[in-house]
Amino acid sequence: MTTDQWGVRVPTGKGEEVRQALLREGALDLTLKVLHDGDALVFPVLSERGDTSRYSFAEQPDCTVLPRHELVGGIAIMQEDDPVGAAAILASRPSLHTVLFPTSEVSGEFRTREYVVLAGTDTTRTEVVEHGHRFAVDLAGAYFSARLSTERQRLAEKTREHELVLDMFAGVGPFAITLAPRAALVVAADLNPRAVLLLIENMKKNRATNVLPLLADARRLDAILPWKFDRIVMNLPLAGTEFLPEAFRLVRPGGTIHFYSLVSKEGEHLGRIRELGGVEVTERVVRSYSPGQWHAVYDIVAE
Repeated sequence: MTTDQWGVRVPTGKGEEVRQALLREGALDLTLKVLHDGDALVFPVLSERGDTSRYSFAEQPDCTVLPRHELVGGIAIMQEDDPVGAAAILASRPSLHTVLFPTSEVSGEFRTREYVVLAGTDTTRTEVVEHGHRFAVDLAGAYFSARLSTERQRLAEKTREHELVLDMFAGVGPFAITLAPRAALVVAADLNPRAVLLLIENMKKNRATNVLPLLADARRLDAILPWKFDRIVMNLPLAGTEFLPEAFRLVRPGGTIHFYSLVSKEGEHLGRIRELGGVEVTERVVRSYSPGQWHAVYDIVAE
C-alpha cells in the first residue's frame, strides 16, 4: 500500500546526514519507506516544512509505531505523559539513556522548561553530536533545539572567513561554534549563566578558539561591544522582535541579520524589518510549530 505524505528530497550523497538530522528532530515518519527518486532520496516527514512536497510512499511492513518524540542526544522528549510508551522508546535505541516529558512551556528570561523523567537515568544532561561538532546540553538548564541543525549548516555555508559574527542569544553555543571555523571572530552572548558555562565547555570540546563568550543582556550589547558585525544570528523565536532595533544598531551597512521567529501569517514582521532598515528580506519556513503557527527565519540585508 502507498500513502500520500510530506517528503524532503535530498541528493543521495547527503542521505545519511539528513536522515540522522530528521531522526534527531523527531520529524522522520518511520511508518513509511524512504523513496528512491533517480539520484535523490525522499524522506517521509510528519509535517510540512519549508523544503517539503507531497509524495507517495510505501508503508513499512510490520512497523511498530512508537509514541511521538524528539531526540536530543541520548534523551528522548515525549509529547505525552506515557511511562509505558517511554519504556518502549528507551528499549528501541541502545543510544538512549533517558526519556523525558516536559511539564512546562519554554518560559522566562533564561528560556528554560521543567521536565519529569519517565524512563531511564534521572538526568536532563546529554551530549549532542551534530555535523562533526559535540555539544554538552542540559535541557533543564539552558535552551537547545536539535531541530535547527540544518539551519546551522545553512548559515555556516554562508559565512566567510573575514566575517565578524554575533550570536545574540547563543545558549550552549550550537550556532556560534558551527559558524566559528568559517569566521574571523564569533561573539556569543547569553543572559543565562548556566548556558554560558555550557558554552565555554563546548568551546573546549570543539577547540573553538575564535569564539568570545559573553554573559550579557542583549539590550546592552551596543554599549558593551566596540564592533559592527557582518552577520548577526537572532534565535529567540518567542520574543526576538523586541531586540530587532538592537541588532540593526550592531550590524554593519550591507551586513546580514538572521532573525528567527514564530509567526502565524506570511510576512508578519516585514513591515517592522523594513522600517528599521532592512533593504533585502527573504522569509523562509523552518518548520511547523503548532496548528496555524510556524517557525520562520528572515534573512535580512541591512542598509
